[in-house]
Amino acid sequence: MTDKTFDFWRDHSLNYLEMAFRHDRRERLQNPTGYGKRTGECGDTVEIFLCIKRGRIQTVSFDTDGCINTNACANTISHLSEGKTIAEAWEITPEDVIGFLETLPKENYHCAELAVGAFYMALANYQELHRNSWKKPYQQMLIVQGFPPSPSGLRRTGRVWGSEVHR
Repeated sequence: MTDKTFDFWRDHSLNYLEMAFRHDRRERLQNPTGYGKRTGECGDTVEIFLCIKRGRIQTVSFDTDGCINTNACANTISHLSEGKTIAEAWEITPEDVIGFLETLPKENYHCAELAVGAFYMALANYQELHRNSWKKPYQQMLIVQGFPPSPSGLRRTGRVWGSEVHR
């Protein structure tokens, strides 16, 4: 009977390793067109910053104080969503993130839910600001001061992401 020990570098997929250690998308945009922030029960926080032009996602950046798995999931959201329309972006699920990474440990699937939840909040925020452009200057002030905007407009799918139900 052989007892195989997990070898981090050999047993993780290349997608996981790239997303876990890539840091070029990790930045706080000063004037995002969409912003979302989520904190999971584990204590990790993900902030997503969107730059959307002509109905397409141009840039997705993020900031996190979480573990390597949360970083990998937030990076994957950025990778999967850039260039997509808003409607296409709403279709990205935690299962898509998990599938892309291939070797995200099962006990860390909540990291994918956390990243997707923050992304959905950023998409909803974009749609709210698009409808009510007068709110944008106030949001900028709140982000700079460290207060995230309220998560209005998140009632979409009935799925559970983290601790909130969105319909």
